[in-house]
Amino acid sequence: MTGKVVSVSGLTASVSGMLNITGIGDRVTIRSLDGRDLQAEIVAFQGELATVMPFGSLEGVGAGCSVSFPVYDAEQRRLMSGGALQVNNSWIGRVVDPSGTPIDGKGDLAPGGRTRKLHAQPPLAATRARLGSRIDLGVKAMNLFTTCRKGQRLGLFAGSGVGKSTLMGMLARNTSCDVAVISLVGERGREVREFIEDDLGAEGLSKSVVVVATSDTSPLMRREAAYAALTVAEAFRDEGKSVLLLMDSVTRFCQALREIGLSAGEPPATRGYPPSVFAELPRLLERAGPGPMMEDGTAGQITALFSVLVEGDDQNEPVADSVRGILDGHVVMERKIAESGRYPAINVLKSLSRSVPGCNSDEENLLTRESRKLLSAWGEVKDMVRLGGYQEGSDPVADAAIQIAPAIEDMLRQSKKEKVGLEESFLDLQTVMSPIMGNMNE
Repeated sequence: MTGKVVSVSGLTASVSGMLNITGIGDRVTIRSLDGRDLQAEIVAFQGELATVMPFGSLEGVGAGCSVSFPVYDAEQRRLMSGGALQVNNSWIGRVVDPSGTPIDGKGDLAPGGRTRKLHAQPPLAATRARLGSRIDLGVKAMNLFTTCRKGQRLGLFAGSGVGKSTLMGMLARNTSCDVAVISLVGERGREVREFIEDDLGAEGLSKSVVVVATSDTSPLMRREAAYAALTVAEAFRDEGKSVLLLMDSVTRFCQALREIGLSAGEPPATRGYPPSVFAELPRLLERAGPGPMMEDGTAGQITALFSVLVEGDDQNEPVADSVRGILDGHVVMERKIAESGRYPAINVLKSLSRSVPGCNSDEENLLTRESRKLLSAWGEVKDMVRLGGYQEGSDPVADAAIQIAPAIEDMLRQSKKEKVGLEESFLDLQTVMSPIMGNMNE
């Protein structure tokens, strides 16, 4: 089926001749004036004209350029509409773009694999497995205060420059999983190689698939980086594997959706985001988690950590607020903690895992609960202590906090090359808390 470009405006072009056969999400090919074939996606219809957005630059595209669309039968259309990928084990250890093309200079991927839609639906809620056993993340602060189960989804909320990428690299290397899928959405081109070589390292890359769309790519490519990562993770999950999904960041995914929505004519709503952004978020995030139950009673799991770049360190900005309500917990990183020199800069009092206390023993829950109480008390009295305004004996909890809380803070320090397991994390906390354990048990 063929049509032609009628007009070009901003990031989109209007195309005639696409009625009755095409729909939202279909991919078309534009032949530019210099003979290039440019892939584009239909994002809206206005009267008899289809609004298309290219996956590259519109340079060289003008009125009269031909547009083609391959006509599929019903089954092919079900699979191909919105794009598809064929994923197999040759993807592990590779860096690819959202279309599945390798960008690491290591040659082509092996052919084969089941064709999977990029924009698949989440598993039916009634057929999904429950969360699995708790998973060792290898990061002491998260193992202790945001203990995670297989198939759980956490949000990582952080401003710029507080160690978010370093923490994600630690998780990719240290987490006990079969495969890690890492999505870099709108990342700076300069930082991609630094993340892969310095933060992820050869050890992390050997069990990972990295999907990259840099900030200079089109909004469609940045959006597809998130969907492609979910598609790859689902392929390995359906093989019964335990998959770790790391996405950096959901904020840039939403910014790409905002560019697409505004170009398609949607009205801006909350802070310039059109309503479709907040409708699309749960469709993406719900694809992570436990997979459908298999015949043998087992299920693959996607344990996911989605980073949210909070603007101006505002934890209640629209994207952060929406993501927090969808996920199963949140990890908050703070600039003040990073400035004090404690990494990872996780505020354990503001961080929460909704699978706790169910996945920990009674002794472990008591240990973390009392630790939180002491850290909270220390936050309230430390300025008075430094100014000499606190008198010992005024409050037993504050006295214990002055004695123990600084040691807890120091215990939470961890270098990016260090791995600390679940059992070791709780033993370290127990050692620090031992001076007051007797009072706790009483």
